[in-house]
Amino acid sequence: MFSGIIQALGKISRIDKREGGVRLAVHAVRLGMDDVAIGDSIAVNGVCLTVVTKTTSGFEADVSAETLRCTAGIDAIGEVNLEKALRLADRLGGHLVSGHVDGVGEVNVFRTLGESTLLRVRAPDELARYIARKGSITIQGVSLTVNDVNGPEFEVNLIPHTVAITTLKLLKPGSRVNLEVDLIARYVERMLGASH
Repeated sequence: MFSGIIQALGKISRIDKREGGVRLAVHAVRLGMDDVAIGDSIAVNGVCLTVVTKTTSGFEADVSAETLRCTAGIDAIGEVNLEKALRLADRLGGHLVSGHVDGVGEVNVFRTLGESTLLRVRAPDELARYIARKGSITIQGVSLTVNDVNGPEFEVNLIPHTVAITTLKLLKPGSRVNLEVDLIARYVERMLGASH
């Protein structure tokens, strides 16, 4: 589990094709790898990956073709958001995040509004019912609060700190982003469906 509070920016520095997927080399010096072991989970742009090798500059992780098919931003060399898995004693600063991407959205608007930045995203139609005003959503691994919802489109306001320390600053209209809806919304739907 994760919190959606990005701990460091890293960089996918190499992608090696393998049968059934790829192996990523992630430069993660700023994340601090001293307490990371083989088998630990690290969220990369919101995608939970397993550390299979530690390197002097970071780690390597295997990614299946299926994960590549249903996510964005982990299939190319470039900057990524990083977060280590939570420990039970950690403070939950964002919301509970599994690192299992629910779908890929598309940025419609990314513009400065005074001190903040307006981000409007179109979610896949099947995810729209899970997105609620003042609810939580994860975009590229970043825990955010939904300010408005209009059908499959939703808006969040980004404070300058969030823009500065995450890859969200690189977004523009047309950018594809990993989305994970609030776990609670998923479980509520399941429980309500089971009672009918």
